[in-house]
Amino acid sequence: MPSGYVRVTLGCKLVVSPEARDELKALYEFIAERSGPQIALGYIERLEAHCEGLADFPQRGTRRDDLWPGLRIVGFERRVAIAFHIGEGIVTIDRILYGGRDLGIIAPPID
Repeated sequence: MPSGYVRVTLGCKLVVSPEARDELKALYEFIAERSGPQIALGYIERLEAHCEGLADFPQRGTRRDDLWPGLRIVGFERRVAIAFHIGEGIVTIDRILYGGRDLGIIAPPID
């Protein structure tokens, strides 16, 4: 997703946090290093499409109010956890965590 990525749909506006953008870039580099750039690009494109779908159907995922109020987590292809929250007509992707990283590292967004 490009820097400052915002997508507007019939549902909600999708915003990707700087941390999530950095994690997406790091994930691309990790996969490209091990499996090649074409495999990495395909994976990232599928992941981005999955994230974009949250704008149309934001009530997906498991609520994790134990970490912070309103946080939701949804999985992607058994290897990625997408942490996001829903505001007034906005879905914000907060983090993209690969390979079972500890969800406890997620800090609440600063409003």
